[in-house]
Amino acid sequence: MKKRILAYLAYIDGLLESDEERDWEKEIKLHLDQIGFFMHERLVHLLVFILVAVCTVMCILAFVLSSAVMLLPLILLLFVLLVPYCMHYYLLENSVQRMYQQYDEMRNKITPYFSMKKG
Repeated sequence: MKKRILAYLAYIDGLLESDEERDWEKEIKLHLDQIGFFMHERLVHLLVFILVAVCTVMCILAFVLSSAVMLLPLILLLFVLLVPYCMHYYLLENSVQRMYQQYDEMRNKITPYFSMKKG
C-alpha cells in the first residue's frame, strides 16, 4: 500500500507540474475516486490501530494487577504490531491530507478556487 500511495501522489504531482493540456474535470473525478479508496483504507487501519492499542493497554493493566509473567510475551507482541500500525496510519493520514491539497490545486487549474499556502 505504501508504494501505491507514494506512486499515486507522485503521479498527481507530475500532472500538476506539467504544462500539458488535459481534461481537469475528468482528472478531478478520478482523483476523488482514489481519495475515496485511500480514505476507506485509512478508516480500516484506524480501527485496527485502535483495537491493537486498546488490547495493549488492557494487557498491561492485567499484568500490573495480576503480575502474571505469561502476559509479557503478549504485551511484547502487541507492541511489535502497534508500532508498524502507527507508522502506516501516519502515512495514510498524511497522504490523504496531501491528496486534498492536490484536489485544490486541480480545481485551481479550471477556475480560481480555495487554496492553502504551503508551509
